[in-house]
Amino acid sequence: MILYLWQNDNTVVIGRNQNVFRECSLVNMQKDHVTLVRRSSGGGAVYHDLGNLNFTFLTDDANYDVAKQSQVIVKALEKAGLHASISGRNDLLLNGFKFSGNAYYHHGGFSYHHGTLLISSDLSKMPLYLNPDPLKLKANGVTSMRSRVANLCDFRKDLNIDMLKAYLIEAAQEIYGCSAEDTSFPDEESLDTYLRLYSSQEWIYGKNPPFDIRFEKRFAWGSVQLGLRIVKGMIQECVIHSDAMDPDEIERIANQLSGCVFERMAMVNQIPHDSEIGRDLSEWIRKQEF
Repeated sequence: MILYLWQNDNTVVIGRNQNVFRECSLVNMQKDHVTLVRRSSGGGAVYHDLGNLNFTFLTDDANYDVAKQSQVIVKALEKAGLHASISGRNDLLLNGFKFSGNAYYHHGGFSYHHGTLLISSDLSKMPLYLNPDPLKLKANGVTSMRSRVANLCDFRKDLNIDMLKAYLIEAAQEIYGCSAEDTSFPDEESLDTYLRLYSSQEWIYGKNPPFDIRFEKRFAWGSVQLGLRIVKGMIQECVIHSDAMDPDEIERIANQLSGCVFERMAMVNQIPHDSEIGRDLSEWIRKQEF
């Protein structure tokens, strides 16, 4: 198990299947020289500055346990005199306020679980650069992003980044029953390969072609914007933007719909039904009128 603690300054990070142009205020970001990056995991957009500490648990699938990993965070905060709780699909709360959003990714027998830890972040920047999903706010009965987000230093004034790092390492050692050992960072050649991939315009901005048909819906597992380009009654291209936690499933369904006849039941039958996302999307499409 690798526990990786890291920071970004003045950066917006979006989920793998999200639409940059919908999620981000690009004009404000450009004006304020905010870096934009896209991660491999699902979930929603977040703003990072140096008042925020990020964590990542990296391990093989056999050792991957979100509940156990989350307990490291909860226990670290207990050491700081703070009592956190796990909420919903990916949030950590303190006294009802969100201070951490989590996301997950699985590939090739390995998995990671990562998230933010707001300690003394400038929360006034979030509404400048992020466009909250109105369907999500309506579902949660929330009128603004800031109304439900807080820094940990609001609950313990003297808490800082270095203190929380130390608490996290202590908690990880206790929960995993072994001593922490520093590990070397990957070599520069390996880093350069990933730098080229994740800094490319194609990766960051993704596909957003003009669509003939657009549908939008929010489910318990996340929001969906479905875009279809239709040529001679066939779905020439399907792009699904979503903050769902399972980015691979979203892309699998989009690939299945590309090349399908543009007809409700043909689309319903084309969507895999072996996941909650697939079943919900097929039922939603079945009820559409087109």
